Order: sequence, then structure tokens, then C-alpha cells
Amino acid sequence: MRFEDSIRVCFSKYADFKGRAVRSEYWWWLLFTVLAGAVLSMAGETISGIFSLLTLLPTLAVGARRLHDINRSGWWQLIWFLPIIGWILLLYWFASEGVEPNRFD
Repeated sequence: MRFEDSIRVCFSKYADFKGRAVRSEYWWWLLFTVLAGAVLSMAGETISGIFSLLTLLPTLAVGARRLHDINRSGWWQLIWFLPIIGWILLLYWFASEGVEPNRFD
């Protein structure tokens, strides 16, 4: 999946927590939000905050779909609140290859 396709898919599935997301979709979306957030933070803290709020739900949705691709529940994203160990585990899962077949098809 290309950069533009990923952004288009994530915005079209704004709050869709069902289905699966391939690795490239997740990582391109993450790159887009980080870069856009950095650029908008130069424009102003308020604009950056609004952008962050507007992209929070699609970021959670693509994260859940990415976890579905490796046959895990989207609720595993809550492990992010567990410092260091949770972050490492989630990064490992987000970078893992998808599992075929799985229960989220």
C-alpha cells in the first residue's frame, strides 16, 4: 500500500474497528500523523491539538485493525499504558507479519 492510499483508507474507515490493516497501512498512517503533527505544531499549539484530536479515532481504529491482522484483539492497545514493556510489545506486534487465516476476516 502506498502513502496516499493509506491516508485515504484510514480517513474513509475513520471509526471502523472491524477488519484488518496490513503493516504498510499502519506505518504510513503513523508517519503521516507524526509529520503533519510536527508541521502543525510550528503553526501553533492550538492547531496541532485540534489535528491530534481529529486523528485520534482513526489512529485507534487502524491500530485495532493492525492487531486484528496478527490475530489479536484491538483491546491490546491498552497495553500502551504499561511503560516500556507495553510499548516494546506493541511495537513488536505492529511490525509483525499478518497471520493467515485468522478470526477477524
